Amino acid sequence: MIIGVPREIKPNENRVGAVPSGVELLVNNGHTVLVETHAGINSGFQDEAYIRAGATIVPTIEEVYGQADMIVKVKEPIAPEYDLIREGQVLFTYFHFAASRELTEAIIRSKSIAIAYETVEARDGSLPLLVPMSEVAGRMAPQEGAKYLEKTMGGRGVLLGGIPGTRPADVLVLGGGVVGTNAAKIAAGFGARVIIFDKDLNRLRYLDDVMPKNVETRMSTPESIREAVKSADLVIGAVLIPGAKAPYLVTRDMLHTMREGSVIVDVAVDQGGCVETTRATTHADPTYVVDGVIHYCVANMPGAVPFTSTIGLTNATLPYMLQLADLGYQEAFRVNPGLKLGLNVIDGKVTYKGVADAFGLEYTPLDSVLA
Repeated sequence: MIIGVPREIKPNENRVGAVPSGVELLVNNGHTVLVETHAGINSGFQDEAYIRAGATIVPTIEEVYGQADMIVKVKEPIAPEYDLIREGQVLFTYFHFAASRELTEAIIRSKSIAIAYETVEARDGSLPLLVPMSEVAGRMAPQEGAKYLEKTMGGRGVLLGGIPGTRPADVLVLGGGVVGTNAAKIAAGFGARVIIFDKDLNRLRYLDDVMPKNVETRMSTPESIREAVKSADLVIGAVLIPGAKAPYLVTRDMLHTMREGSVIVDVAVDQGGCVETTRATTHADPTYVVDGVIHYCVANMPGAVPFTSTIGLTNATLPYMLQLADLGYQEAFRVNPGLKLGLNVIDGKVTYKGVADAFGLEYTPLDSVLA
C-alpha cells in the first residue's frame, strides 16, 4: 500500500501523522510511505530522519494525495484539501464530523473512506486513539486557565493555588472522563479547590477514591452546575459523547452569574463545545470575552506541544495503521471490530449515527455497507 503523510495546514497545527520510527515499521512491512516536505519539522522530526526510515519525500500536498491509497493525518482535512481527496481513498485521522457540516458534506461528496480516530474503540469500550490527545488537552487546560486568570491577560488576577493566608482558585471540571480526570489532577496539583462533575455515579465513586483531598466530586445536573459556576474562577469543559455533538452544560444565562475575569477553557470545542457561547479559536488568537468571561476555545490544543503530542498519538495509532496497510480496510475491520467503529463515512454514506443525527442526514448502518 502507498501511505501518504501530508503536512498539516490547519492554522497553528504543528503535529504530524507519523513519526520516523513508525514509518520504518510500515516500510519494513513492504509499504511505500510518502511524506510531504517538512511535514514533521514543527514536531521536531527532520526530512532526513524520514529518509533514513525509508520514506520518500515529496514536495507538494497534491502529490501526497494524488498517489496515496491511504492518508494518515492528525487533524481533519480543511477546505483547500477537499478537492484533493479521491474516491475510494482511505483517510485515517481525527474528523470530529459532528462539529462541522461543511466537512461532513465534503467527505460525503468525495466518496472516500473516512476512519475517525475518535470513534475507534477498544474491547472494553474505551477510545484508545482519543486517549493520548485527551490526556494532553486535559493537562494543558488548567495551565492555560491559570495563564488567563492573570490580570495582565485580562483575568481576575487569581493565582490558581493561592499562597498561605489566601484562598486558592475554585476550578470546575465538567466531565470525569480522560480529559476531566487529567484536568482535575493538574489543577489539584497546583493547589486549587476542584469540583469535578459527572453523571455516572460509579465514575464519581472511582474519582473520589483516587483524587487528592482538594478534589470534590459532584453529580452533574443543570441545578448543580448553575450554582457552582457562580463562584468559579475557572471552568473546564471536558464533556464527550463519542462521535456526537457535545451538550450545552453551561448556558448563556449562566454566564451572567459568573464573576468578571473568570475563565472558561472548553476542551469539548472539537465536538461543538459544552458551553453555549463557545466558538472555535486558534493558538494565534486563542481567547474572546463574553459577558466579562474569558473563553479559551482552541480546537487543537495539543498542537501547542507537538513533540509530546505527536509521539503520544502515533504510539496509539501505529498498530491500527499497520492493520489497515497490511490487510486492507475490509479485512482489518473483520479482524478488529473496534477499528470498524471508526468508519464514519464511506462511498458517500454516513455510517456513524451521531454524525447523521447532528445534521439530519440519512444514516446507513455499518454492516449493510460492508456486507
